[in-house]
Amino acid sequence: MAEKTTNDAIYSGVGRRKNAIVRVRIMPGTGKVTINGRDGKAYFGREALLNYALTPFKVTDTIEHFDVIAIGTGGGISGQAGALRHGIARALLQAGDYRAELKKAGYLTRDPRMVERKKYGLKKARKRPQFSKR
Repeated sequence: MAEKTTNDAIYSGVGRRKNAIVRVRIMPGTGKVTINGRDGKAYFGREALLNYALTPFKVTDTIEHFDVIAIGTGGGISGQAGALRHGIARALLQAGDYRAELKKAGYLTRDPRMVERKKYGLKKARKRPQFSKR
């Protein structure tokens, strides 16, 4: 049997964006955000990225109702911010009846855009070497 914790209200979700994967756990609290053991503002370095990641709370009017603990791997900070937003939205589905608001805002859809691979004979994914007639 699984061991009981003192706080049973822990909701989890996995968010993905580009090559970033973020495992998110939210629990009732005061709005504290911790990513890879660091404060959210310190981790992202820019207030805009943290605000972008926390938009699901704004849509559902649950700002400062939940604490966020996240573990992020892969990608850069922008991709991880998008993955955090996706993970928070998925965790909020378990926390309450927020599906309509999150779906309408488009936060439950995984962003499919990825970096296109480099092709042989080209300098980058699409950039071609300079053409020479002679």
